[in-house]
Amino acid sequence: MPLKGLNILEFSGLAPVPFVGTILSDFGANVTVIQKRSVIMELTGFLNGGKKSISINLKHPEGIEITQKLIINADIVLEPYRPGVMEKLGLGPDVMMAKNPRLIYARLNGYGSHGQYAKRAGHDINYLAMSGLLSLYGSKNSKPVPPVNFSEFAGGSMVCVMGILMAVIERYKSGKGQVVDASITEGISYVGSWLMCSQESMIWGKPKGQNILDGGMHFYDTYETKDGKWMAVGAIEPAFYQEFIKGLGLNINDIEQMNNFEGNRVIIANKFKGKTREEWCNIFDSKDACVTPVLELDEVDQHPHNASRNSYIRKDNIVLPVPAPKLSVTPGVSSSNKPTVVCGQNTREILESIGYTQIEINKLFENKTIFQDSKSRL
Repeated sequence: MPLKGLNILEFSGLAPVPFVGTILSDFGANVTVIQKRSVIMELTGFLNGGKKSISINLKHPEGIEITQKLIINADIVLEPYRPGVMEKLGLGPDVMMAKNPRLIYARLNGYGSHGQYAKRAGHDINYLAMSGLLSLYGSKNSKPVPPVNFSEFAGGSMVCVMGILMAVIERYKSGKGQVVDASITEGISYVGSWLMCSQESMIWGKPKGQNILDGGMHFYDTYETKDGKWMAVGAIEPAFYQEFIKGLGLNINDIEQMNNFEGNRVIIANKFKGKTREEWCNIFDSKDACVTPVLELDEVDQHPHNASRNSYIRKDNIVLPVPAPKLSVTPGVSSSNKPTVVCGQNTREILESIGYTQIEINKLFENKTIFQDSKSRL
């Protein structure tokens, strides 16, 4: 696996940082997560498959000492806190990179490591709003509507992984690590580069919900079927549009692409209501018309295309994606099917690996510097 041999130390936080650890784990890295007992942290447990867990009391001086030793032995640190938190603990990049010059110190948070909002709390909707992209979401004459919590992973986790891997490549050249300052707000803006660059083109130019790519046109929209399911239509190019209209059984001369958008939408909507989703799939699967079913999460693995590529696996009857992209020589292996650790499950094992004796470890348990639960969630 491409990242085999890299040792990652992940500080537990909300989902974007655990997803970074999951991606690195899926492609072979060894990931140890420092966890604390918390109800909120249960939300990150979904992304702890294949990782090891140590529970340390970071308010205890000996806990800080343990953590420093772990960082010194790590290749990469994943840190989710607001600026200044790690510095107050004596675990900031200046201190730790002086002890471990090869360390790659990845900081992932909402607004970055400095700036007016750097220490402010936020969530996906706030970062998307600050990027400017939220203003593009929503139907005609509606308020901005955020997509399902997604920006933190696309603009946060994935961009952070990209920064880490570039830092790994640079380290092979220079022998030195560096800080990866990953702001979710900046990351989602970067992911949205094309949307920003194209604002003066014919694609946009009209108010929200009235453009080609935001549901403003009848040939780029979703339509309900007879059985209450949905089809997605993206027939932008004229050739695809002609195939689309033919598939509907309509005459291209009666429903021109660039005229009477709302009237055409009504005609198309009524037509889709005449057949079930499966019946429409039987028609459009043989046509190059950019028309596909809107699949539910619990059925994506059953679609013939996805099934042929083994794009999903199931765990406890929940559909989960396999690692992407697919590498021809060193593909990733999903951590989702591996046991999910509970808080501090590997505490003793990890301390032994960095030189602590059993007597020292027992004393640390007694003074509540460390904790350990014994059973994983399969």
